[in-house]
Amino acid sequence: MSLNLTIDQGNSAAKVTLWEGDAMRSHTLIRDLSDEAIDSIVRDFSPAAAIYCTVADKGDSVMTRLDRHGVKVMELTASTPLPITVDYRTPDTLGRDRVAAAVGAWALAPGRDLLIADLGTAVTYDVVTADGRYIGGNIAPGLRMRLEALNRFTARLPLVDCEGDTPLWGYSTDSALRSGAVIGVIGELTYYRRRLPAEAMAILTGGDSELIAPKLGFEALTRPHLVGEGLNRILRYNENI
Repeated sequence: MSLNLTIDQGNSAAKVTLWEGDAMRSHTLIRDLSDEAIDSIVRDFSPAAAIYCTVADKGDSVMTRLDRHGVKVMELTASTPLPITVDYRTPDTLGRDRVAAAVGAWALAPGRDLLIADLGTAVTYDVVTADGRYIGGNIAPGLRMRLEALNRFTARLPLVDCEGDTPLWGYSTDSALRSGAVIGVIGELTYYRRRLPAEAMAILTGGDSELIAPKLGFEALTRPHLVGEGLNRILRYNENI
């Protein structure tokens, strides 16, 4: 079976993943997605098709380079056909990574209401209904952003790491800051989960998902490569239409 390439270009790095069907065969984090890096990926894996998703720029050079290698490449845009319906008033402003994560979640649990939380630099909370409609979501500061803001915009609060003891009530300045950030995110997740039907599923992704998931008072599925899974699903969907 031929391989598909998914590229999720973030602000500081690109998540590059090779898929054989639904199975992940290789995953790499690349800080500089240069022409040389793309040449190396194509040389080593010979993907037949690729999909590019970016929050940073249009990525014309990446797509042009892949096209020159004979890779059938597409970019995820607001007009890309999807296996779910997007009910969002301004689809052009909706983050492509959020769309891909929603599709990835829907592929994992079709027919269920879904709460998707991407716990990264920012935290995004998105909802897909049981009938496959993305109805919207919210954006909040991520854990490190909360802690950095408290340090930067106050005179005496220190900068603390989000790893460490998180008691319900802080017993020191460090633990009070850390618990305020971590329990704050847990509180947001818990509130949104309670607003959905009892049979709904919560799916977490992003760098802080492994930290948050064990602290929740409800079951949540953790999928570290959810955006890539969604991109692969979108690519395969468009190959069949």
